[in-house]
Amino acid sequence: MSRQQFLQRDKEMGIFKELFIWWDGNTIGNRVWTWRQGRKVGEDEFGNRYYEQRRGIFEPVGKPRRWVVYNGEAEASMVPAEWHGWLHYTVDELPSESGYKPKHWEKSHRPNMTGTPEAYRPRGSMLAGGQRPKVTGDYEPWTPE
Repeated sequence: MSRQQFLQRDKEMGIFKELFIWWDGNTIGNRVWTWRQGRKVGEDEFGNRYYEQRRGIFEPVGKPRRWVVYNGEAEASMVPAEWHGWLHYTVDELPSESGYKPKHWEKSHRPNMTGTPEAYRPRGSMLAGGQRPKVTGDYEPWTPE
């Protein structure tokens, strides 16, 4: 099954998925809790929605609780840097209000490629088809005595 087919099937499951598939993130319980407790503060380019607690405080931090409802699979790496800072109380200003501009060295999101042909393969890895670099003389093998 291709990823596109999987995502299509995922959409078709609708309410059934929210009732029974708790590991995918947004369940009925999460939706009700967000509706009752949350105030939507923004959305990112991936369609993830960000919320802040309407009243009360999150005790360990002393500020209102903040959370994200993912658009699709609950994948933490899908949170852009500007929203990550807001979620973790690094910055208090919302990215939409602060005029955040990504730095030239910031890369756009790329999903975790582990287990795929596009996974990172360091130089010398058997999976990359390379040869291990020659020992430079600082290696001393252990021999049992």
